[in-house]
Amino acid sequence: MKDFRSLSEIRSEIGAGKLTVFQLTEHYLQNINEKNGRLNAFLSIYSDSALKQAKAVDQKIASGKAGKLAGMIIGIKDVFAYENHRLQCASNILEGFSSQYTATAIQKLIDEDAIIIGHQNCDEFAMGSSNENSAFGVSRNPIDESRVPGGSSGGSAVAVGADMCQVSIGSDTGGSVRQPAAFCGLIGLKPTYSRISRYGLAAYASSFDTVGIISKSVEDAALVLEVMAGEDEFDSTVSSQPVPDFSKRNAGGKYKIAYFKETIDHDGLDSQIKECTLEVIDQLKSAGHEVEEVQFDLLEYILPTYYVLTAAEASSNLSRYDGVRFGKRAKSENLEEMYKMTRSEGFGTEVKRRIMTGTFVLSASYYDAYYSKAQKVRRLIRDETNAILDKYDFIISPTTPTTAFKIGEMNENPMQMYLEDLYTVQANVVGIPAISVPVGFDNQRLPIGVQLMSKSFNESELLEISNQIITFKDQNR
Repeated sequence: MKDFRSLSEIRSEIGAGKLTVFQLTEHYLQNINEKNGRLNAFLSIYSDSALKQAKAVDQKIASGKAGKLAGMIIGIKDVFAYENHRLQCASNILEGFSSQYTATAIQKLIDEDAIIIGHQNCDEFAMGSSNENSAFGVSRNPIDESRVPGGSSGGSAVAVGADMCQVSIGSDTGGSVRQPAAFCGLIGLKPTYSRISRYGLAAYASSFDTVGIISKSVEDAALVLEVMAGEDEFDSTVSSQPVPDFSKRNAGGKYKIAYFKETIDHDGLDSQIKECTLEVIDQLKSAGHEVEEVQFDLLEYILPTYYVLTAAEASSNLSRYDGVRFGKRAKSENLEEMYKMTRSEGFGTEVKRRIMTGTFVLSASYYDAYYSKAQKVRRLIRDETNAILDKYDFIISPTTPTTAFKIGEMNENPMQMYLEDLYTVQANVVGIPAISVPVGFDNQRLPIGVQLMSKSFNESELLEISNQIITFKDQNR
């Protein structure tokens, strides 16, 4: 069976009688069975429930009652609740835990007849940029299995890239959808903060966490966003903004686009990624868009601000994992020892590092010096970014400073690993939508992505400019 690039291709074959949803589900399950042992993309595979859903969807198609996503096979990152299915956040501390309900975003997909095929590997509690922090081992990049797929939604990107599902739903707290999408040559969409309900998404940093989409096409990302977005009575932070028909392509006008000299000339940016990004900028200019260099003086403060605030929120959010209510419970002689042993044994190194950092910056002696100051800097970053987006439609940059690196290459240098988030965290600090689009390859045939950011709730135009960039790439093949 061919590698379908979009749901419309699948629906076309189903409509012609060449394919059923049941056959398609069997195909993806076979691919998982053949590839997952090497790539480690899925932690749980839901063969029985997926095939049962597929039969039901085929019946709906036959009766003309199928939903918008009939024929779409979706994998979900191991941070989303799915009723009566395991949920471990790729951590030992949730050993044996099963969800009691389904996340709103996932339920909306099911209601439109998408089929959930399994939970996917990720960095533990979504903390990482390589998928090497999972308690269940690293996922491997399908383009080069000696390399990481990115993180934290690494398994989600691997699954789509290796044709083990059509779309993956990940979470993006600082680039965790866009970075693995760039490393694996895929589309990675982070919507506006609050565009999609977070109910049923295991919290890492609540004021940053965003439900994101990894897909093979902009078309599929738009359709899935259209389904998942919107109000939810279970999430008081979700936006009441109306949800546009994202899947209906706009005519596409001429846009004003900014780029930061500081991002293009950064010492940590790979020269081939710089060259590729400048080529895209030239293509946009040739297509009639106005692209200008602007100054952004706060670039060096974005990463420190992000890591101070997310560590603080992680320290608070992860305090609930104590061995008392659910998940792992260490054997001990008394309650205090049980708390300590459960958390020491259950959490991995990176999660412990961020919890301790967060606890430190929230402590009475350092609150004003770190946490309070970081909140003030976050406001400055947000104000300056929004001021630029008042004048320009988009901000373009590389998605990542490097292409996919070797497994184990950065394990001894956490600071170098954190720098992989250099370009992606701004969208999360500010809360604006961003997308990574594949635009080329380096001399080792590793994918390169460019990122576009736009003002809040402007996903429609963000998707449209992404389609234009994809067209440039296809024309230059």
